[in-house]
Amino acid sequence: MSNQLKNETSPYLLQHANNPVDWYPWGKEAFEKAREEDKPVFLSIGYSTCHWCHVMAHESFENDRTAEILNKYFVSIKVDREERPDIDSVYMSVCQAFTGGGGWPMSIFMTWDKKPFFAGTYFPVRSRYRMPGFSDLLSALSKRWRNNRKELLQSAEHVIDHLTQEDMHFDELISGTEEGCGEELFKTALQMFAASFDRKYGGFSGAPKFPSPHNLWFLMLYAKQQDHPDVLEMVEKTLTQMHKGGIFDHIGGGFSRYSTDVYFLAPHFEKMLYDNGLLIIAYGMAYGMTKKQAYLDAAERTAQYVLREMTSCGGGFYSAQDADSEGVEGKYYTFTFAEIIEVLGKEKGERFARAFDITKEGNFEGVNIPNLLKGDVSEAEFCVELQKLYDYRKNRFKLHLDDKILISWNAIMIAALSILYRVSGDEEYLQAAIDAQAFIERNLSRGLKLYTSWRDGKVSGNSFLDDYAFYAAALMELYHSTLNKEYLIRGEQFCREAVRRFADEKNGGFYLSDLENKELFMKPKESYDGAIPSGNSVMAYNFVRLYQLTEKAEYRELADKQIRYMSAQAQKYPAGHSMFLFARLLYENPPEHVVIVLKRKSDFEKIKRRLLPLANVVVVSESKEYPLLNDASTIYVCKNHTCFPPKNL
Repeated sequence: MSNQLKNETSPYLLQHANNPVDWYPWGKEAFEKAREEDKPVFLSIGYSTCHWCHVMAHESFENDRTAEILNKYFVSIKVDREERPDIDSVYMSVCQAFTGGGGWPMSIFMTWDKKPFFAGTYFPVRSRYRMPGFSDLLSALSKRWRNNRKELLQSAEHVIDHLTQEDMHFDELISGTEEGCGEELFKTALQMFAASFDRKYGGFSGAPKFPSPHNLWFLMLYAKQQDHPDVLEMVEKTLTQMHKGGIFDHIGGGFSRYSTDVYFLAPHFEKMLYDNGLLIIAYGMAYGMTKKQAYLDAAERTAQYVLREMTSCGGGFYSAQDADSEGVEGKYYTFTFAEIIEVLGKEKGERFARAFDITKEGNFEGVNIPNLLKGDVSEAEFCVELQKLYDYRKNRFKLHLDDKILISWNAIMIAALSILYRVSGDEEYLQAAIDAQAFIERNLSRGLKLYTSWRDGKVSGNSFLDDYAFYAAALMELYHSTLNKEYLIRGEQFCREAVRRFADEKNGGFYLSDLENKELFMKPKESYDGAIPSGNSVMAYNFVRLYQLTEKAEYRELADKQIRYMSAQAQKYPAGHSMFLFARLLYENPPEHVVIVLKRKSDFEKIKRRLLPLANVVVVSESKEYPLLNDASTIYVCKNHTCFPPKNL
């Protein structure tokens, strides 16, 4: 038995294609069916590696009794949040309005014209955790739909009015706001981070602890520009604890999504492409600043994990690996003491166990998460043992892989590998970035039209601000790693296309979805940085870098406008806009501007590896303004409104 999802390409939707629930993908057919049959719509939003999505699916969506209620009284729609971030954003606002919080799976009940009247996240199959059982909830809502629909519709109108009026009011408020004092925003954000910093275990909250690498980017740049060692100390403590902890996979490399405890020991075991890309950048930046080998090791082991397990044969990067195997979260990643001895032998196994906190009792629910939190041992001492354990682990039940290829997340990884190449000098990373960009051009773009996702030769029909913003940023990073102007020109084209397609000319900023998209009752415009930086923050960064690289007036105007908009957005909670603050720091304190005049093409490779990660670099032909010094390749460097004497290689 299969339902209406059987022809979809999303791994998440396909996971539900054989449910007894008669699921529909988002589209006219489902809403028209609801209207014709006079039924409410149940909208379920999640993603394929979401643990609690799996739990609710097993408990309720695979349950014949629950499916019978859904099929009789509702029209059910499944949405992959990673393919449709616009739907996810709008109904996440709805969920937060109803419950004060949000998450996945997201459960929305609404009319056939998409007006929500009830919302929540995970519901257990039977009443527990102070939550109603899902079947009981379905019965109660269907009864109210039949007998007291007016009240439900009033609830829907109230929520919509609240959200749309709040959105309009805020846009009107900020459209007249001056850009604000950057230094005040920086200081307030710094105070917020310092107040929440866990000095004992690192990180900036209690449990759960999310990596949020873009926060670390801002803090590192601020520490460097302001010569503030206390700020860098917070960053280093956090990076060190994450790398030592169980949130980092010491056996196979790469980082899990977040830590469930304050120590960074026990992770939520799913691995997301975007987390690993953002963390490669953070550790690469830290190595660039401190030259501490541990940071480069963390970045490279993470990159090697991605290249080994998350890369398609065509060069694109897959989205995520699941946390669950054989129905148990984390089973794939944990070990017993006896297993370690069996694989490594008694002497080497005991030595490994002492170093990686492996005990007979276990450090996590009776089993062990390998970690280095209790010592200063280097992984390099255990290369042979780690490889043996990796090979042993590979024979376990295979983890589910979300193998769709998302352009925005691929762009993050392209940027990360480009930066890692510049700090490590390893050509493998640059080649992987080049291959992934070529994959995007072949499969996810048609001229200046981008497509959000690709799988099995099929692309989604949608694209969003983040696709254009992140891809333009990735192209600029590739330019900085290759000095190939074609990447820079392509980045400029996509920035201009983003302005054309998503810019709010009246109030500033950029909408998440296309200006012509009228599908939803409100148009989200996201500025707050979540698990990844917001598209609006990245656009600010893009305009700043393009202006500094090209010195074109159009980018100066766009940068000024976006900075004013984002400064107003950031006033209430600057620490939640750290990617924008990073961009503004670069705007107010530009990095080195490097002009290169090449005598011989062979000098090109020597120069690339000497460039700082954030330097603005251009290659020009010999001219009266930029002559060759001593008839050899010459570098001109300017910093802080001062130009230094030219130098030969």
